[in-house]
Amino acid sequence: MDELSVLQRVAVWALPVLLAITVHEAAHGWVALRLGDKTAMMLGRLTLNPIKHIDPIGTLLVPGLLLVMGGFIFGWAKPVPVTWENLRNPKRDMAFVALAGPLSNLLMALMWAAIMKLGLVLATSGSAELVALPLIYMGGAGITINLMLMVLNLLPLPPLDGSRVVSSMLPDPLAWQYNQLERWGLVILLGLMLMGVLGKILWPPINYLQSLLYTMIGL
Repeated sequence: MDELSVLQRVAVWALPVLLAITVHEAAHGWVALRLGDKTAMMLGRLTLNPIKHIDPIGTLLVPGLLLVMGGFIFGWAKPVPVTWENLRNPKRDMAFVALAGPLSNLLMALMWAAIMKLGLVLATSGSAELVALPLIYMGGAGITINLMLMVLNLLPLPPLDGSRVVSSMLPDPLAWQYNQLERWGLVILLGLMLMGVLGKILWPPINYLQSLLYTMIGL
């Protein structure tokens, strides 16, 4: 997308980023509801309305700045509250609630791959060229941001989703100590990004999954 202007890149990425973050959070709440916790539903968070999930810094400012600077794009939304005591099997079910977010990103990456394929078909046929190019660009952006969020959130660093899975497998005393890292999680994450370590961890699996999806759609 290097040939696009800053405004064009923002236009291409805006919808995929908002959807990726919004659906990710709504998926947590939906699975929590299915497993016995109505907290997210009672607070109006079981919705695809992005306004309910947007964090001004994590959803808008940070991804926007990273996009303009051409860096590693990631962001976050307001976490969906889960009252773990309400879950039928709290320790096990928190892992399922956590995994719902990354799984939703995988499904959205597949959806954007289908949209990109449609754009490629339209471009090849020579019809609806004005529609084809946006579909291709947005499809590519949707694949990338969703794979980024999926792989990022699977890292075992509190408060990321992967840490909830790890915590569910630890004995209670160890799980409690492990979860104390949460207060430093964002600082550690930003530190890894600034040092260039985060990209080295995340890009290999992202590139692998991206190549699989591109192969599926004939690229």
